[in-house]
Amino acid sequence: MAFDIDMIKKLYAEMPAKVEAARKMLGRPLTLSEKILFSHLHSDQKLEGFERGGSYVDFAPDRVAMQDATAQMALLQFMQAGRPKVAVPSTVHCDHLISAKVEAKQDLQVATTESKEVYDFLASVSNKYGLGFWKPGAGIIHQVVLENYAFPGGMMIGTDSHTVNAGGLGMLAIGVGGADACDVMAGLAWELKWPKLIGIKLTGKLNGWTAPKDVILKVAGILTVKGGTGAIVEYFGEGATSMSCTGKGTICNMGAEIGATTSTFGYDASMSRYLSSTGRADVAALADTVAAHLTADPEVYADPSKYFDEVIEIDLNTLEPHLNGPFTPDLATPISKMKEVALANGWPTKIEVGLIGSCTNSSYEDISRAVSLAKQVSEKGLTTKAEYMITPGSEQVRYTIERDGFLDVFSQIGAKVFANACGPCIGMWERVGAEKKEKNTIVHSFNRNFAKRADGNPNTYAFVGSPEIVTALAIAGDLTFNPLTDTLTNDKGEQVKLDAPTGDELPVRGFAVEDAGFQAPAEDGSQVVVAVDPASKRLQLLDPFTAWEGTDLKSLRLLIKAKGKCTTDHISMAGPWLKFRGHLDNISNNLLIGAVNFFNEKTDNVKSQLNGNYDTVPNTQRAYKAAGIGTIVVGDENYGEGSSREHAAMEPRHLGVRVVLTKSFARIHETNLKNKVCWL
Repeated sequence: MAFDIDMIKKLYAEMPAKVEAARKMLGRPLTLSEKILFSHLHSDQKLEGFERGGSYVDFAPDRVAMQDATAQMALLQFMQAGRPKVAVPSTVHCDHLISAKVEAKQDLQVATTESKEVYDFLASVSNKYGLGFWKPGAGIIHQVVLENYAFPGGMMIGTDSHTVNAGGLGMLAIGVGGADACDVMAGLAWELKWPKLIGIKLTGKLNGWTAPKDVILKVAGILTVKGGTGAIVEYFGEGATSMSCTGKGTICNMGAEIGATTSTFGYDASMSRYLSSTGRADVAALADTVAAHLTADPEVYADPSKYFDEVIEIDLNTLEPHLNGPFTPDLATPISKMKEVALANGWPTKIEVGLIGSCTNSSYEDISRAVSLAKQVSEKGLTTKAEYMITPGSEQVRYTIERDGFLDVFSQIGAKVFANACGPCIGMWERVGAEKKEKNTIVHSFNRNFAKRADGNPNTYAFVGSPEIVTALAIAGDLTFNPLTDTLTNDKGEQVKLDAPTGDELPVRGFAVEDAGFQAPAEDGSQVVVAVDPASKRLQLLDPFTAWEGTDLKSLRLLIKAKGKCTTDHISMAGPWLKFRGHLDNISNNLLIGAVNFFNEKTDNVKSQLNGNYDTVPNTQRAYKAAGIGTIVVGDENYGEGSSREHAAMEPRHLGVRVVLTKSFARIHETNLKNKVCWL
């Protein structure tokens, strides 16, 4: 039986009347996105015709999810709310603090030792305030949410930008900062600018080497990293209904890379199959009773240009596999053009490592299609030329693929299996030799490929592809290899061609797991004690920021003018800094150390207007703060794209930055800055 089934029953019972009221008020058919939005208006929010991209509207999300790196700050804030228990179902997932170095078991042991203080804090806060707690090794937050909590027509927020993954099960799932999560857990309304709507019609059907990942890689190339900003992307058409639920999740997951508020699909048979396969047939049965409200009205998809602000059409019959990168997820190249483009740009074509998994592509279907290629290595007398690494998305997936023999096959080609955690995808990869900063190429099925993102090496050229393409390229060891047309030389000197990948949407024998890693909270948490050591280097209780003086800000000094792309990775790096996510002062020592100074084109090197000397950004800003001098940070377009991490907003506020001035902001970062009262 599903978690929080009574909440789902209540939503579905009220949904028809709310949808009909909105339809009547607007006098027209509704998109799926609008149905979910209108069904989740806060009780104090008046029903009216909101302006897309203009009206600020209060919502009441159904649930909150937090990963361990962002949960620390969110829960430190929630502890100040004075509530005995969270107001909506909420969960914490321990997936960000586990480094990938040796192999799953050993890496997990290291993490549980090194981060024991943080895990104990998160577990005790969850126990006290009624949150579900998923232990280290249970899996990546978004995969665990899809397997256990996501449901059609729901609305959730999560303290991670890839919360949008749950759109694969027909939700509106939206990434937010910790302050927003804290508000909802405290029973307050959540504010969002009423989104614009982008409709993407998928015709035809995926076939051969093409995978759901290629849909979003193609979309990223069309819309770029900022083309979805302020919009919900709604997919529809025969191509949408013909693909798996987890495939839909992959597409929604990487919607974060086009800046979209979220992405979603209408409820269909694939979602019903997935719900039943993951032990939630009761949710599928409930969804069936309101199925008409869990997709757009028929008139919308019949004439989408009347109801969406922008419509894109993609023919899946002719869609090619893509590789996106390097250094940005929207530089899209069809596999047939990669050789030409790579040589023209001087990209290193020898592939050193291929990595599959992560929250984007770690479903049973993904792994089963990848293993169909791995089997061909021995069958065709081949040798895998690149290192090959796997990060399973959850313990349920890992246990099931081990039972079904997939891990044995991967082992035969020399694969390394890391813990069920984010690992290399977020920079938690202790890659041997990365410190040499040598120019090299990797391919992965993750979602982001910013400079330094995976291994800290600015000279690592990372390309994003489907698990199938990544596996094929790892076997070939060559970025210019096109598995659709090219051959490989086997151990007999013969030219052999890889067969197109195949796999099962869901395990034929069903999912299995011994210990999923879930810890339920105490029925009465009033006696649970949450202790934070004042001398801790990992955790720090929060003090309120100083209120605005009520006067104009004058004589501010320029801290840095950032040149070009400035993501949350540039503002507040992850990787080794994740250990300080619960200690605001310590993590502030990474403030803007990745941003490029416009005036000298160096990172972490700015001129102090106090003494004329050059120093690191954090040191320079701390000196301004000590002198009581306010500062300004200047950026370019789409400033703060990427992660939902509110530390990128809290750090400048904590160290005394008063203004962040840019041409435009990414949605989540703009909200985080406003929540921290940093002037925009």
